[in-house]
Amino acid sequence: MTSFFSALGEMFSLTFMVYALIAGVLVSLCASLLGVTLVLKRYSMIGDGLSHVAFGSLAVATACGFAPLPVSIPIVIVSAFLLLRLSEKGKLKGDALTAMISTGALAIGVMAVSLSTGMNIDIYNYMFGSILTLSKTDVLLSVGLAVLVIPTYVVLYHRIFAITFDGSFARATGIRTALYDTVIAVLTALTIVLGMRFMGTLLISALIVFPPLTAMRVMKSFKGVVILSAILPIVSFVLGLILSYVISTPPGASVVCVSLVLFLIFSLIGRCLHR
Repeated sequence: MTSFFSALGEMFSLTFMVYALIAGVLVSLCASLLGVTLVLKRYSMIGDGLSHVAFGSLAVATACGFAPLPVSIPIVIVSAFLLLRLSEKGKLKGDALTAMISTGALAIGVMAVSLSTGMNIDIYNYMFGSILTLSKTDVLLSVGLAVLVIPTYVVLYHRIFAITFDGSFARATGIRTALYDTVIAVLTALTIVLGMRFMGTLLISALIVFPPLTAMRVMKSFKGVVILSAILPIVSFVLGLILSYVISTPPGASVVCVSLVLFLIFSLIGRCLHR
């Protein structure tokens, strides 16, 4: 036990681990809050789709010699808006539209990489995550994201609740559902782009899906799901980061594995409570 706490002390004495903890917890918290609405509206795969769009835009920007984030953020925002709006009003359903956009964007990104200088270190980090190489700028961006997402979610809580469960009724009562759908789309896009920096394209959607799904195993109210969804990603990320440091595993994958274990535990607890 003493050696474990000494390892923790050594871990958090490293600047890059402190950066990883701060940025990871904040982005995970933002992703989980937005994930509650996306999961309940059956847009769970939007995180996966947007991460592929972000990878494609980042790859094209890097291949053309442009700064990745200024190029990818507006593209991902537009894609998020299209996924949320067209899947409601268009002929293509949400899952089909998400699959089409995500695979197309991923293919464009792979083509851009193959036609340029190949898989450089930036593209590799965005693909697989690189949480241990975060800079002070990355941490500040994560803080800015949290300052934007969390107060917005709190202020718009009742309207988000309304559009999540019955958009048609909310529209009939005068709530501007299109506006709030756009807000959710923009915040989700920003969270995906920034979160890819440390979780990677392949794992970022786990931050959106796992916390609300886990919370729903034991909570039956929307408020309960939101509160527990805000707690779970903090626990998952801290435990995942510690696990990664102790047994030398990839941080992103470690966080997702912890999230999976928590999902299984809460599923078991939920079954026991229902009995």
